[in-house]
Amino acid sequence: MNGAASNGLSVVLAGGGTGGHIEPMLALADALRRRGTDGGELRITCLGTARGMETRLVPARGYDLRLIPPVPLPRRITPDLLRVPGRLRAAVRETRQLLADLGAHVVVGFGGYVALPAYLAAGRLTVPIVVHEQNALPGLANRIGARRAARVALTVPGTPLRGGEHVGMPLRTAISTLDRPARRAEARAAFGLDADRPTLLVFGGSQGAASLNRAAVGAADALTAAGVQVLHARGPKNTEVTVPPRPAGQAPYVVVDYLERMDLAYAAADLALCRAGAVTVAELSAVGLPAAFVPLPIGNGEQRRNALPVVEAGGGLLVEDAALSPSWIEEDVVPLLTDPAALAGYAQHAAAAGARDADERLTDIVLEVAQR
Repeated sequence: MNGAASNGLSVVLAGGGTGGHIEPMLALADALRRRGTDGGELRITCLGTARGMETRLVPARGYDLRLIPPVPLPRRITPDLLRVPGRLRAAVRETRQLLADLGAHVVVGFGGYVALPAYLAAGRLTVPIVVHEQNALPGLANRIGARRAARVALTVPGTPLRGGEHVGMPLRTAISTLDRPARRAEARAAFGLDADRPTLLVFGGSQGAASLNRAAVGAADALTAAGVQVLHARGPKNTEVTVPPRPAGQAPYVVVDYLERMDLAYAAADLALCRAGAVTVAELSAVGLPAAFVPLPIGNGEQRRNALPVVEAGGGLLVEDAALSPSWIEEDVVPLLTDPAALAGYAQHAAAAGARDADERLTDIVLEVAQR
């Protein structure tokens, strides 16, 4: 496929809105750019809206970003629902002109309110579509896009999309190439952790998670007294989450606002306590880090479905948000972290459930469709 770029291909990626759409889009863009360096031109354009995270993330990675009108779909029947058809027609009209101006050979969509106008506009121009679905339960945009897609790539096997094929989640190379054992000493030193203690990583996404914060802090004494050290990302607004210095001889409990280097955090850890967003589950399994997954208790239950394949493969635990407590951590997490053989087994099963090469596999699909 490396010669594909010589044809002067124009690839348009639609994945703005949330990090769950943007991160795999940028991982694919990076893989496409690597292919495009072998002679010839491969033009990559990302679609987004003025109010999404993509306005910051996409230019920072060096990609061309074009903005289209957002078409959010209300989750309930409200008066705003009546405005959706008009908004959608306007967005499709603008996107259709943009695709024509770019000479798009293929549109790759990652779901959300940026992807839907792109799918519809591509269909009217007979530009082929590739759909990538991150979650075990697909959203409306990807359900519509899959009906006319040339290929449908899935992160989670068995996701109910017609024609879907399991590819995995495209990941940043800092994650997909991470050698956790080789980086462990460096990573623990970077966070002020001891080199040889079992380590729990606690994080609830970029903003933190209140229930995870409460449970982990409540279990601090039990964890550190058992010799388990903790790296806890509380979220930048949760400054009230603190843990007193540990008594002499106990394991450290390190609290930070945010983790800029997730690769180092993963390398430092033996087990994670975290939510079960699609990117989180994919990253943890790709690097072979087992987790106690705590699905977000709102929405359509997609986070629980995201985690189930890894948990059923023996690569992690699953606890509902309402059941998470300091006592659950003491009774279920501490024994696992203090049992090296059991922990190694969980890590092995987590790695077996992961996919490190999804970015390259999706790139093969995109270039094959674009060349047709």
